[in-house]
Amino acid sequence: MNILLAAVGKSRPGPERELFDHYRRRLGWRITLKEVEERRPLPATERIEREAMLLQAAIPKGFLMVALDQRGQRLDSVAFAKMIGGWRDSGRHDLAFVIGGADGHAEGVRRAADSLLSLGEMTWPHMLVRGLLAEQLFRAESILANHPYHRV
Repeated sequence: MNILLAAVGKSRPGPERELFDHYRRRLGWRITLKEVEERRPLPATERIEREAMLLQAAIPKGFLMVALDQRGQRLDSVAFAKMIGGWRDSGRHDLAFVIGGADGHAEGVRRAADSLLSLGEMTWPHMLVRGLLAEQLFRAESILANHPYHRV
């Protein structure tokens, strides 16, 4: 699998980045982090639209896009692994996960996404979501390989 994580905001050294890097190193799948940022002080609606343009521009043509969004599907780890395994088995090896900014995704990102995924009802810091997603990708890879990392 070739996974791209496109995210709004620039991560800095610290525990959140270390968590992401820890699971990125453990993954057998290739995972790339592309961070985008709108630095101009725009009104919220304009900033969200600009972030959407930057995120969509960061995704290479042909990648399946999964937007992390509070309105998305809520899956347990096994269902998440099965979803990825289904894409893999149907020949979709290039996946892009997109994380919006503090105000979420523009409607255009949600419409363009092949899938919407929620990490649950709670709100998570955007920098921490990178690590949470990397861990779940590692867990999915382990589940699909019948590795004992995931225990039920």
